[in-house]
Amino acid sequence: MRGTHGIRFDGSRFWVLHRRREFGPFDYEWSKDFSGVEFMYRDQKFGEYCSAEEIFADLKQFALPMRVVEVACLTIGMVLYGVLNGLPETLWKELLRQRLDESGFERFDFGDEGPERLTG
Repeated sequence: MRGTHGIRFDGSRFWVLHRRREFGPFDYEWSKDFSGVEFMYRDQKFGEYCSAEEIFADLKQFALPMRVVEVACLTIGMVLYGVLNGLPETLWKELLRQRLDESGFERFDFGDEGPERLTG
């Protein structure tokens, strides 16, 4: 994938391309007791999902552009929704596309690009 804006997936990890600059990887991992999910950016925890009523995320310490934060949060939220509801990848990615478009992020294309950089 080439361009100025996008999302690249590699397994559970993803990167956000904004203005030809790549940010990531974003990822998630189950908490040690498997009762929640921790959100990670460059292997550092930035948030946690405990239940539908208890979600926390704060990327301020990484000084990311606001568009990257918004797109990353929508993406990790949809990944989590897909995992928790047992959705096939094609379905949650379709839902992600709809949510990105509804939120004004239609320029963020995505695909499975593996370990290569978006701007490679």
